Amino acid sequence: MDFPYSRLRRWPDVEADNLQAHDATDLLLGERALSLGIDGHEIAVIGDEYGAITLALTSAGFDGVRVHQDLASGRRALARNAEELGLAGFSSHELDATLLDGARLVLLQLPKALAELEESADAVARWAAPDVVLVAGGRVKHMTIAQNEVLERSFVEVQAQRAERKSRLVIASEPRPVSSEPPFPLTAQHEGLTLVGHGGAFAGAKLDIGTRVLLDVLGLDGGEESNSGTTVVDLGCGTGALAASYALAHHEARVIATDRSAAAVASARATMAANGVGDRVTVMHDDAGSEIADASADVVLLNPPFHLGSSVHTGAATRLFEAAARILRPGGELFTVFNSSLGYRAELTRLVGATEQLERTPKFTVTRSIRR
Repeated sequence: MDFPYSRLRRWPDVEADNLQAHDATDLLLGERALSLGIDGHEIAVIGDEYGAITLALTSAGFDGVRVHQDLASGRRALARNAEELGLAGFSSHELDATLLDGARLVLLQLPKALAELEESADAVARWAAPDVVLVAGGRVKHMTIAQNEVLERSFVEVQAQRAERKSRLVIASEPRPVSSEPPFPLTAQHEGLTLVGHGGAFAGAKLDIGTRVLLDVLGLDGGEESNSGTTVVDLGCGTGALAASYALAHHEARVIATDRSAAAVASARATMAANGVGDRVTVMHDDAGSEIADASADVVLLNPPFHLGSSVHTGAATRLFEAAARILRPGGELFTVFNSSLGYRAELTRLVGATEQLERTPKFTVTRSIRR
């Protein structure tokens, strides 16, 4: 495919020599779409990280391609790459009927989480055309038989193709009848806290261990009221456990929950509603709190990721530390929980301010940083 993949950038996501804005799977998916001759208005793309699939198709003359990207950073990268290359002919959507109505070909970059794959496959079977073909692809080293089994819940025919360039496509066709209600989101109770999770949200409706450790250290048991002027940000909120817990414990606080994942944001909004704090917590789909004003927060709560896609990379955490430093007022507090093996304390001190350890378990460390 004659497309300038090397010109694509990951920005505003982390950029490094070992991180590219495309991979061989993107190329295979694009090539398969070109070979089928389906009209662009009948094509939907799911999981196009930085626009490599969508823009390759529009560059080849396809018009009306619909795309869903979970990450706000990916949506911004797609828009920036399209502008840089002078391309149009696509529209962005959430994972819903507007994305898939009438789609006869769906191209999917296989997600890491099986729950996210299940929700996507169900959405295709639920809303796409009856003769839809789902072409899913991934890097061979990350693919499993379990992914095929998940696809088989929504499609009668699921066939893995021969591997090429260390990537492989899986073709799913003949969608099965769907249940009256989608399989997601899921809801679970956790000692007075209700969590709601979509398939693409980290930990789903479970309370992940790191968040539980941070909640214990903060003592968010509902027994203490905050000052009325306090602004608290749950940065990278996931399903909203920290934000909801803080709002339940501190009725007068202004709480903002923000995450770059659309699945996490949808989950967090549902979590706030389930806990009766939807009117007191603002949930934002944003990248590293970029829409939050400088020096506007009194407290930031952070449970940072340590993966970028399938790669272990500390760059994602560093961006969030920098974001916390920007949005905290001088003297504001950052409470962070992280895997003890990562040793973020020195970096927190460098980027934010004086940092002390509040708790350390064999797996997790909780720190408090004061914005200088």
